[in-house]
Amino acid sequence: MAGAGRTVFLITHTGRPAAVRSAELVVQGLLRNGIGARVLAEEAADLTLPPSVETVRDGEICEKAVEGCELIVVLGGDGTLLRGAEFARASGVPMLGVNLGRVGFLAEAERDDLDKVVRRVVARSYEVEERMTVDVLVRSNGDVVHRDWALNEASVEKAARERMLEVVAEVDGRPVSRFGCDGVVCATPTGSTAYAFSAGGPVVWPEVEALLLVPISAHALFAKPLVTTPDSVLAVEVQPQTQGGVLWCDGRRTAELPAGARVEVRRSAVPVRLARLHHASFTDRLVAKFALPVAGWRGAPH
Repeated sequence: MAGAGRTVFLITHTGRPAAVRSAELVVQGLLRNGIGARVLAEEAADLTLPPSVETVRDGEICEKAVEGCELIVVLGGDGTLLRGAEFARASGVPMLGVNLGRVGFLAEAERDDLDKVVRRVVARSYEVEERMTVDVLVRSNGDVVHRDWALNEASVEKAARERMLEVVAEVDGRPVSRFGCDGVVCATPTGSTAYAFSAGGPVVWPEVEALLLVPISAHALFAKPLVTTPDSVLAVEVQPQTQGGVLWCDGRRTAELPAGARVEVRRSAVPVRLARLHHASFTDRLVAKFALPVAGWRGAPH
């Protein structure tokens, strides 16, 4: 059988009925073509699946859960896709996202594309691209107290709504500006269309290697978004006299930041690999995802 020995790992937002039905259809399509399917045990309880489908516990180490799989198929919105990215980064296995949410910039297909997704997976007809991630380090009193990573962004945010966060932003070991704010987003190009975009940062094409530092609601004369080289080290220092803050990585993993904490963000050596079905330009993706008005465009003369 052509698909013998092949396994695909599925991650599903089982809180969405559409995702549940989509996952069941994908599994059925894979099995019909001799490709095995593996799912998280916690999700399997909400899915109607044949007994031949493998299950693994969510608490298992990500790379162990995906061991032996050739692809991770994720069905859900942005949060589910970022969850899938955790498995993809830990294992090195490419992730193919099927968007069942609103925007889904990380997704490669929509719900109506399920048959096409199965066909392309069966034929191994997809390309793989790598997306930069960042390593995140938290220091307190000189000691490293927390380590993390992010595909989209690491954001330093105020812990209490009624209190402003006082920070000093730093690039490559040199201070840039001190200001009061709601927070600071340190983002990758992939994350430029996520939290950093909402905070007023620029859209950066994924092929551009760079890091972004975007203040959130800053009270300062100079608190503009900054775009640095990919080898820069961004740092945000929470000032000692202010209340502590909170670190969020991709909106999924969090850590408390005591007053005086220092957050350092640098390019990671470990990327997230994304499976791509289409050759559409990022410009077309941007227009489609944000429903940008382009009526009247005539293009360059031929």
